[in-house]
Amino acid sequence: MIEPFEDTAPAGDKLTDYDRTHIRLYARLLDATADGADWQEIVEVLFGIDPLLEPERARHVHASHLARARWMTETGYRHLLGHSIN
Repeated sequence: MIEPFEDTAPAGDKLTDYDRTHIRLYARLLDATADGADWQEIVEVLFGIDPLLEPERARHVHASHLARARWMTETGYRHLLGHSIN
């Protein structure tokens, strides 16, 4: 089952409820990318968007969520652990 999602993932330096809700999605996105999966396949499987029918939306959703997933691995995880970023 595909979780409900926004077309644009959150931005900024604060962990959001959206981030907490979509941690598994972010992890799956990072894993698929690391495994070399094509972005079009990723967006179809994880988000249920047909990249042939909605190419701009598909690319935006993928890029936005991948950027946020990467932020989570670099900075955002600290919020989950209760540490400050200073």
